[in-house]
Amino acid sequence: MILCLTVLLILLLAPPSHTGTIGAFPDVNMNDQASLQEATRVLQEEVKLATRPHTYLLIDLVTHTIHIKGRGIDLHRIPIVDWSLTVPEAISGTHRVNTRPPITRRKIDPSASVEQEPISLADMPTGYTLSCTPPLTLTILSSPGDNPLQWIVTGWKALWLELREWAVAFSIDQAPTPNPSLRLEISTEQAQSLAWSVVDNMPLVVRRSTDKKK
Repeated sequence: MILCLTVLLILLLAPPSHTGTIGAFPDVNMNDQASLQEATRVLQEEVKLATRPHTYLLIDLVTHTIHIKGRGIDLHRIPIVDWSLTVPEAISGTHRVNTRPPITRRKIDPSASVEQEPISLADMPTGYTLSCTPPLTLTILSSPGDNPLQWIVTGWKALWLELREWAVAFSIDQAPTPNPSLRLEISTEQAQSLAWSVVDNMPLVVRRSTDKKK
């Protein structure tokens, strides 16, 4: 039953290709029950999102790829250099980004006689933390070699948010409920590209890896 459902969902989501092959999750091992169930869960969420005219994110930890998609079609792909995920069992369904990454906007000089440049991709942050609903902390880090200082600052900010959640829980004498936290390391250019693409309330689905070694 699960196998039939998976194949059906793949056929519904996969866009026609020149080679005639299935385009969605071709790496699924049909003999791996956990991998099959995870792919089915993600595809079920995608079926719902693909019926709406809004873009969404699919973070595929199996293939190390961030997909920016619309109507089930890939609009842009971002390679993931490295990732780490805590409390993976708490991830289910579709998350939504509460607010887009903070942007340092240029000051406009109204007295300037020449046309001033609008905000561009170069103005986007290279490291940032996004909070989602249901609870998920998504931290985007540019590769350390691209910007070591930014990598350290963003990492410490993410750690501070986690510690603050625990402190609040202890202050009200309540056992802290761990929330999932996902850290993604991508190139500086791609981090800025992702920041440009993310909007408030943007849907996000995570395909977890079932590889116990990770």
